[in-house]
Amino acid sequence: MDYDVIVLGSGPGGYVAAIRSAQLGLKTAVIEKESLGGVCLNWGCIPTKALLKSANVFEYIQHAQDYGIEVKESKVNFDGMISRSRNVAEGMSKGVQFLMKKNKIDVIMGTGKVKPRKKIEVTDADGKKKEVSGKNIIIATGARSRELPNLPQDGKKIIGYRKAMTLEKMPKKMVVVGSGAIGVEFAYMYNAIGVDVTVVEYMPNIVPVEDEEVSKQLARTFKKNGMKIMTEAEVTEVDTKGKGCKVTVKTKKGEEKLDCDIVLSAVGVSANIENIGLEDVGIATDKGKIMVDDFYKTNIDGYYAIGDCVPGQALAHVASAEGIICVEKIAGENPQPLDYNNIPGCTYCSPEIASVGHTEKAAKEAGFEVKVGKFPFSASGKASAAGHKDGFVKVIYDAKYGELLGAHMIGANVTEMIAEIVAARKLETTGHELLKTVHPHPTMSEAVMEATAAAYDEVIHL
Repeated sequence: MDYDVIVLGSGPGGYVAAIRSAQLGLKTAVIEKESLGGVCLNWGCIPTKALLKSANVFEYIQHAQDYGIEVKESKVNFDGMISRSRNVAEGMSKGVQFLMKKNKIDVIMGTGKVKPRKKIEVTDADGKKKEVSGKNIIIATGARSRELPNLPQDGKKIIGYRKAMTLEKMPKKMVVVGSGAIGVEFAYMYNAIGVDVTVVEYMPNIVPVEDEEVSKQLARTFKKNGMKIMTEAEVTEVDTKGKGCKVTVKTKKGEEKLDCDIVLSAVGVSANIENIGLEDVGIATDKGKIMVDDFYKTNIDGYYAIGDCVPGQALAHVASAEGIICVEKIAGENPQPLDYNNIPGCTYCSPEIASVGHTEKAAKEAGFEVKVGKFPFSASGKASAAGHKDGFVKVIYDAKYGELLGAHMIGANVTEMIAEIVAARKLETTGHELLKTVHPHPTMSEAVMEATAAAYDEVIHL
């Protein structure tokens, strides 16, 4: 065998698995067809946050007067925003290249296809093929923008998230279909820089996986910022024959026609499991995902899979955690299975959203008697001083034992606050313990303590 571990794909699941594998003394290779770091570093998490920061800065400048500062003139340099985003992504990808060298991991550029007997066929950019073999093969091929039959992406007028990051010019009007994390992040960004944005969501609330109160708060803020929000609505047709797009939306009240320059399809992702040799090896799949056990082993010995191509939340930090657990098991360590009910979800629009665990509705449906506490940022000194009073922290406890069942936050910088809840749940902290944990003043994080106090009828600042 050429290697102890070969990782197919170098996204946040693949490259992290490779580094941990090398740390554990295993001879490791990574196969990548495009750029080290995968979608997350090159076309997802990192460059989108750079674009969102540019939108955020522009928004600050537009409201400079609220902070006692006069700015004479400001305008969006759309090309400059895109260019900065690409530079940030390239810098991060170079960082992964450095980590590969530092950890003595072989990087094989090309398109990989798994074969029987623990081999992978790699086809390079010139079409030349070679085979590499490994005692253990980890499939980490990730996912791509999901396409709907009535929304075929042409890369010009109907686009996915990747094209939304590199448009040649700023559109005047945009329709965003789907209001998950990708949809609302782009909706916020384009709205903040002056694009007329309409969000179309099939479910009754935007960001439908979040607690209902969070969804309603975000909808209020988006509408206040001039966005049109259409829920319980479906795009049935997009006519791209003219100069722009004519979008037909089916609503409860009937059909509505929308004119726009660009339609952004943000209706989730599809796993990249086609044409990678799964059938040749006999690796089992179900509903478009590779089936694995608690330690990411497939039904075929020596073949593993992690990240967006297996069941579970399609999140970068989930893929990284899965990769580490997978290689530690391969190396004979004793890792614990991942607790998928304690995975934080973060959405980086403004206001930000962060959540973990049960929503209030899910906790009640699971049979818990709950204590719910909520603390609005309008009552927070730090939020008032920062000029970001929109939003709240909501915590859900089991009334019987004080178990922290879930937390849901919407507001400025809440994505930096949610880890406290994740750690508290991991340590099985009770409501009483969190309530008696002294939080620094003035901070946004005090809202966690105050929301807990509200759940136990001990809140001070409400």
